[in-house]
Amino acid sequence: MNFPIAGKKLFTPGPLGCSRTVKEAMLTDVGSRDTDFIETIRAIRSKLIDIAGISHEEYTSVLLQGSGTFSVEAVLQLSSPRNGAKVSHLKPHTLVTCFCSAYGNRMKVICDTSGIPAEVLEFPENNIVDPDTVSRHLSTPGAEYTTVAVVHCETSSGVINPVEEIGRVVKRLVPDAIYFVDAMSSFGAVPLDVKGGRLDFLVSSANKCLQGVPGFAFVIASKVALAASKGNCRSLSLDAASQWEGLEQNGQFRFTPPTHSLLAFTQALKEYEQQGGLQGRAKRYEENCRVLQEGMKEMGFTKLLSDKHQGYIITSYHFPKHNNFQFNDFYLRLNDLGQVIYPGKTTRANCFRIGNIGELYPEDMRHLLKCVKEVLTDMGIPVPLS
Repeated sequence: MNFPIAGKKLFTPGPLGCSRTVKEAMLTDVGSRDTDFIETIRAIRSKLIDIAGISHEEYTSVLLQGSGTFSVEAVLQLSSPRNGAKVSHLKPHTLVTCFCSAYGNRMKVICDTSGIPAEVLEFPENNIVDPDTVSRHLSTPGAEYTTVAVVHCETSSGVINPVEEIGRVVKRLVPDAIYFVDAMSSFGAVPLDVKGGRLDFLVSSANKCLQGVPGFAFVIASKVALAASKGNCRSLSLDAASQWEGLEQNGQFRFTPPTHSLLAFTQALKEYEQQGGLQGRAKRYEENCRVLQEGMKEMGFTKLLSDKHQGYIITSYHFPKHNNFQFNDFYLRLNDLGQVIYPGKTTRANCFRIGNIGELYPEDMRHLLKCVKEVLTDMGIPVPLS
């Protein structure tokens, strides 16, 4: 199949569009032991700590080949001792995951697959993970947990969870537990106080708000927590503690690194700084989101979330209540116009999702809105929606 050179506009939670200059950075071939490439790895690791706004003395970053889920699984394994109790209520070595939608639920699936006892504290898909509820759950007499994990931005719905407040609750009630935040779709664009929120581990991916290309994820970790986790991982390739040791010793990945992705990420980090860092990226994404939401509202679409819980990364919209609306038809017609949106990932509502991160600008959002209106008209659906 032939794809247009310019590509399509990706209004998705990932993979995301990136700049031409980021893609051009991959035209160079380098060896994994090349001294310049080793310096590239060192610089990336250092810059990630700077973006997180934390101390190089207390925290470190570990790069891992693969998608963001690889890093989530790596941390869940690292933070869970190999010798734990059976899956039962409030047993030692039980991990509790707090979630309100699909990506939090994925953590439970990872634990089940890895044989890690895990409890789930579930919330409605259109609501946040409530710190007070977490507090009551962790206050249960005899409760002992090794890890508490939560997603910062749930892109299945668009919810932004109050992870700093949750972290302070966790450390007050179970101070020895590891606190782990999946910041896959928020890191670099949504403010997050890592130290103040008492995070031990945070993960994200190259191809999210930092706008690199897919190929690797990264773990930002407290050095104390990371050192203490040595020997816990049940997987050779996902062992971020061993990966850290190798990076510290010789600056190299233990196994073949995604060289081209790392070169692209170096360019992406340059552009991130040129565009104003976190504040600049947040400002553009917020404007993208404003344009999108105002335009969709004018056409009569309704959001899944209230403004109180809605972030500016991605928005979920209910299907129009019209007999002519079929999502697959709607999706394909937009796709033919070069506009790629995503189906919903909630279990209780018929929704689709429109993201506004990556190499997107307000004019792209306006063009998408024009295309949405055109497609609805072609489907015989009156605009504004009734």
